Amino acid sequence: MNNSDLSNKTSSKLKIHELRRFEDFPSWIRPEQLAVFLRESLKPYDDPLPDVKQGITDALLPRNGEPGFVLIAEIDQQPVAALIMLRTGMKGYVPENLLLWVAVDQSVRGKGVGSQIIRRSFELADGDVKLHVEYDNPAKRLYERLGMTSEYAEMRYHK
Repeated sequence: MNNSDLSNKTSSKLKIHELRRFEDFPSWIRPEQLAVFLRESLKPYDDPLPDVKQGITDALLPRNGEPGFVLIAEIDQQPVAALIMLRTGMKGYVPENLLLWVAVDQSVRGKGVGSQIIRRSFELADGDVKLHVEYDNPAKRLYERLGMTSEYAEMRYHK
């Protein structure tokens, strides 16, 4: 089977679930399991598990403002990709949405799953979307192909 056949097979079985509340989680995955999937699939970037759990909570139960959403892509009730979108509560100078994480399982990378889940998030997001990405992240080319542009270098001061 060539790569194109594999991509078509993956695409035909792929289902993307939209979650706006914790009650929306499908029966085959719990928030804790999603957090572990995200953490493992985000490697080599090493976000601590408590931070990933908090990101899911912030999307579905924000402390201030509107909720964002979580997307889970699955094949045969196994997660193969996930995306967390937060609402920033701002507009204009800071986009309305922050794509916090997008993670694709190693087994389906390069088969269009990342493109599908990101495109779906753009359709669902109310307003503009920003994403922080490492300069050397190979997914940066995918984001550019999907229409994202690099406008600013983020700098931080850590206390």
